[in-house]
Amino acid sequence: MSAGLRKKAVDALTQAEAEKELKNLAAEIAEHDVAYHREDAPTISDADYDALTRRNTEIEKRFPKLIRADSPSKKVGAAVASGFKKVKHVTPMLSLDNLFSEDDVTDFDARIRRFLKLGADEVIEFTAEPKIDGLSFSARYENGKLTVVATRGDGVEGEDITANIRTIKKGLPEKLVSADLLGQVPKLLEVRGEVYMTKSDFMAMNEAQAKKGGKIFANPRNAAAGSLRQLDTKITAERPLKLFAYAAGAVEGIEWATHWEFLGQLKAWGFPVNTDSKLCKSVKDLVKAYRDLEGRRAKLEYDIDGIVYKINRIDWQKRLGFVSRSPRWAAAHKFPAQQAETVLEKIEIQVGRTGSLTPVARLTPVTVGGVVVSNATLHNQDEIERKDIREGDTVVIQRAGDVIPQIVEVKLDQRPKNAKKYKFPDHCPVCGSKAHREEDEAILRCTGGLFCKAQAVERLRHFVSREAFDIEGMGEKNIEEFFAEGMIKTPADLFKLEKRDTDPLRKLQNREGWGPQSVRKLFDAINARRVISLERFIYALGIRLIGQAKARLLAQHYGSFKDWRKAMMAAARGNAEANAEVQNIESFGESVKDELVAFFAEKQNLEAIDDLADQLDTIEDFVQADTTNSKIAGQTVVFTGNLATMTRSEAKAKAQSLGAKVAGSVSAKTNLVVAGPGAGSKLKEAEKLGVKVISEDDFVALIGG
Repeated sequence: MSAGLRKKAVDALTQAEAEKELKNLAAEIAEHDVAYHREDAPTISDADYDALTRRNTEIEKRFPKLIRADSPSKKVGAAVASGFKKVKHVTPMLSLDNLFSEDDVTDFDARIRRFLKLGADEVIEFTAEPKIDGLSFSARYENGKLTVVATRGDGVEGEDITANIRTIKKGLPEKLVSADLLGQVPKLLEVRGEVYMTKSDFMAMNEAQAKKGGKIFANPRNAAAGSLRQLDTKITAERPLKLFAYAAGAVEGIEWATHWEFLGQLKAWGFPVNTDSKLCKSVKDLVKAYRDLEGRRAKLEYDIDGIVYKINRIDWQKRLGFVSRSPRWAAAHKFPAQQAETVLEKIEIQVGRTGSLTPVARLTPVTVGGVVVSNATLHNQDEIERKDIREGDTVVIQRAGDVIPQIVEVKLDQRPKNAKKYKFPDHCPVCGSKAHREEDEAILRCTGGLFCKAQAVERLRHFVSREAFDIEGMGEKNIEEFFAEGMIKTPADLFKLEKRDTDPLRKLQNREGWGPQSVRKLFDAINARRVISLERFIYALGIRLIGQAKARLLAQHYGSFKDWRKAMMAAARGNAEANAEVQNIESFGESVKDELVAFFAEKQNLEAIDDLADQLDTIEDFVQADTTNSKIAGQTVVFTGNLATMTRSEAKAKAQSLGAKVAGSVSAKTNLVVAGPGAGSKLKEAEKLGVKVISEDDFVALIGG
C-alpha cells in the first residue's frame, strides 16, 4: 500500500481507494498474524498492529457496503511447550479486545447497549481489574478437588503445569470447602488466573542467577513463564512465583448472579484475588479507575499493562457471548507505550515464510520499561521513506507489549552528516531472486518460492510448530541442518527419515549432540504424529491467510480430508459452485478463496499434500461439539431481514454454538433461512430454490429459546 494512500484521511477516501485499502489491510494484518501467532517472531508493535485494525474499522464504518468477508481479526496464539502433557480446556481461553482512549471505552459501553438493546439511562455494572503481565492458567476443580492446571496454549489446548503450580506458596487451594458463601461445591469449575513475579523478587532472583552464572531474565513476565515451564519441579519451587485468580471458565453445579459475587466466592475459598479490583456503574467510573491505576502503576509490586473491564451480570455475559477470538462482554484498556532514545546502527532485511521482505532496525541496546531492547520493527519500504530513517540516526523507540518495539521518530538535529538515504533492496538477500511488489501493497516479496532457502525452511518450521504437527525434537536448528544437508525438503520427507537409510540410527547418532536415545526419541515423536486432526493438517500447510481459526472453519465445513481436497480441486479448476461455496463460508471472502485456489492450482503443492497424506496413518475427520439435543446441528443457516428479539450477531453466534453452519448467502446447499421483516433478495432466492423459510419466533422455538 502506498504511503500516500495510508496517510489520507478516511473522510477523504474515494470508494475505489477505500476498497483497495481494505483489501491491502486484510493482507497486511494477516501477515502480521502469521509472524506473531505462528512464528513467535513479531515484526510490529502492539500499538502499530492496533493502529492497522482501527484504520480498517474506521474505513468499514464509512463504507459499510465494502466490508469484506475476510475482515481482519486477531487470534489467540501461544505455543504449547514440549515435554508437557497436553490438556484441552473445557471452555476455550480467549484473548481480549483492546481499548486505548476514553472514546473507546464509551464505544465499548455503547456496543453492549446496542447488543442487549438497553436504554442510555439503564445502569450497567462493570468490574475494573488490573491486567497482570504474567502467564495465564486455567485450574480445573472436579467435585471441589483440584485435578489439573494448564496454560492458555492456543486457547483450546494448553500444557499441563499441575505439578509446577502446586509448588507456589499461598497459591491454589487443593480443595474447595463447601461451607462458604453459597454453601455448596461445584461439580466442575475452571478458575482462570495469572502467574506472576513481583519486581523486587525478580531483581533478587536475577542477582542470584548472575552470581552463580545462571540465566538472566529480561523481565518479570518472562521469568514467571520460564519458571513455570521447568520440567524439573524443584527448579520451579525455588522461584518466587505468585498468582491471582480472576475469572471462571466452565461451571457446573453452581451459579453466581454477578462476577463480583464470584470474586468474593474465590476469596472465601482461599484463592488470591487482586484487592485493586473495583466495581463501577458508569463509563465515568471506569475511566476514573483507569486513571487511578495508571497513576499508581510504577509503585505497584507487579507489572501491569492495562486494566480489564467486565460486565458484572453473568446472565448478560452469557447473552453477549463471544466473537471468534474474544468475549463481547470484556475488554482491556491498555496503558500508553513507554519510550526511550537510542542509535540505529544498521538496517537488515529478514525474509519471512511467505517471502515477505521485512526491514528490522539493529539498535544500540537501551532499556525501555524495564526491558533491554536491541531491535525495532521498520515495517516496510514506505515506512522507511516516510520517516526518512537512516543508519546512524538517533531515534525514539517505544515498546507496547512484549514484542519488538517500533521507531516513533528520528531526531533530525542529531543526524550524522554522512548519513545516507537507505536504499531498499530489489532482490532477495537470501536467494538473490527478484523482489516483487503488488500494486498498492506495502510489502515486497521474494519470487524465489520453494527455491528460496528462507521460505522453504520457514515453511518446514511452521509445519512442525506446536499449533501445527507439533513434532518434538524438530526445532529451528535441526530443521535448518537437515534442510541444508538435503535430508528434508518437503513435509513428507520428515516421515521418510527413518526409512531412508538401512541404518538411520547410525547415520543420525554420529551427528554432534546426538545418540541412539535422542535419535529414537525423534523418530518416535515423528511417528506419533502420523495421526492428525484435519484442522491441524490444513493449518500446517501454511497457506497464506489460512490461520488456525480459518483452518478450523474449513475442517468444520467440509468434515473430511477427502471432501476438502475434492472441493478445493474443483474450485482450482474453476468450478463456479465450488468457488462460491468456499467464499460463502462465514468470515471468508474473495481474497481467502483466491489464496486457496492459487495454492491448489500449483501442481507441486498438490503433489506435496498427497505425498504427505500417504505418509500418515489417519487424517481425522472434524468432530463437532456435543450437539445431541440440537435440531439444527449440521445444517446451513442463513439470516435475513430485521430481527426483533436478538441482534444478527447474537443469532449467528447461537446457531454456530448449536452446531450449525452460518452462511452469508442462499444456495442449493442451504437448509434453513430465518427471515425477519424487510427480507429481500435472500428470501426470494430461498423461495426460488425451495429452501425452508421460518420466522424469528419459529427459530427461537426451534432452538429452545
